[in-house]
Parts: sequence; C-alpha cells; structure tokens
Amino acid sequence: MNYKFNWAIIFSGEYGQWFLDGLSVTLQLSGLSIVLAMLLGTLLTVMRISRVKPLEWLAAGYIEFFRNTPLVVQIFFWYFGSDPLLPAVFKEWLYRQNIEFATGVIALTTYTAAFLAEELRSGILSIPRTQIEASRATGLSFLQSMRYVILPQAFRIIIPPLISQFLNLIKNSSLVMTIGVAELTYMARQVEAHTFHGFEAFTVSTLMYLSLSLLVSLAINLYNKHFLHVGSR
Repeated sequence: MNYKFNWAIIFSGEYGQWFLDGLSVTLQLSGLSIVLAMLLGTLLTVMRISRVKPLEWLAAGYIEFFRNTPLVVQIFFWYFGSDPLLPAVFKEWLYRQNIEFATGVIALTTYTAAFLAEELRSGILSIPRTQIEASRATGLSFLQSMRYVILPQAFRIIIPPLISQFLNLIKNSSLVMTIGVAELTYMARQVEAHTFHGFEAFTVSTLMYLSLSLLVSLAINLYNKHFLHVGSR
C-alpha cells in the first residue's frame, strides 16, 4: 500500500493533450456512427414492416444476427475477416483512409442499427393502425406515410430508449481500441503505460465518459421538451 497518488502528472506535459485527442476521436467516432446507425436502423425498420416478404426476411435476419453476436467479434470481423467480401473499389478507398477508424465506424453502425431498428419498430407498432390507413386513404404512398405521418411520431415515442442506445454506442466505442483506434480509452491506457499511474489515468477517462453521457442525455431531453412545447401550442 505504498502507492502515492499523483494527479498533477496526469495533466502535465503531453499527457493532458493525449486525453483531449482521445476525447476528440471518441466524439468523431460516436457522432458519425450515431448518424449512420439512425439512417440504417430506419431503413431496416421500414423494410421489416413493408410486408414485402424478401425485404422483411432480410431485415429480420440482419437484426437477429447483429443483436445476438458480440460487438468485439464484429469489430474483429470487419477488421480482419471482411477483406474477401468487399468490392475492390471499396477496399481501395478504405485503405486510403484511416482503416482502423473506418472499421470502428462500420462495426458500431451495423451493430447499433439493429437495436435502433427494433426500438423504432416498437414505437411504430404503438401508433394506432388507423393513422396509417388514414394517411394511405389521402393518397400518400407507403413511404410517404412513413416519412410524414408515422416515423415522426415513432421517434418521439422512443426518445428514452433512443437515449439509452446512443449512450451504449458512446460506451461501446471504447472497444475499438482493440484494433488500434486512438480513442479515449486507448489514450488512457497510453498515459497509464507512460506514468504507471493507472488509477488516476482511468479515473480521468471515466469522468470524461460520464460527462459526455450526461451531456448527450441533457441535449436530447432538451430537444424533446422543446418540440413537446412547440407541439402543444
């Protein structure tokens, strides 16, 4: 028990900048993955409820596969095992980019989209079917009904689980350190390796994750309350 706490060393020299660089990568990784996961999850939901059997089966198979396999395995698959499956043009573009970062985005997007799709589907199923029928009766197509009538209501309904999925994605982003993405956890590990002060390094990273999660929750709740207030006028 001769451990001596030294918080000053964590923020001295280049170590403080390492934390900021790691946080920046985490924000970029999480933000891009959230946007793409929302788009892919919405597409999967529409396919799932379209009543076009091939699309419905494809979406259901995708959702079950990605929800029931570990994220870290998916990360390793996209990084080490997907090369034979990718078109040559896409592989060439991918390797010109930051391959580790791009792989992290792909893994987080495809994984989170499966969960978002199920949350969104439950939101849609909670809307009275008469609204879909009424929108179709006015001349709107299925996709127009989804876009203008059903999806806006469904997204409002699933705000709480949506926040949970966003927070899970931010926390799950720490797993991409396994393929060398220099995000926040990776940088905390680097600081610990250089200073031998693991408690301080990972306490700082934990507090940064906590602050980021609280800010995301606050932002989404404020956004939701704003639109509830506008809608009640």
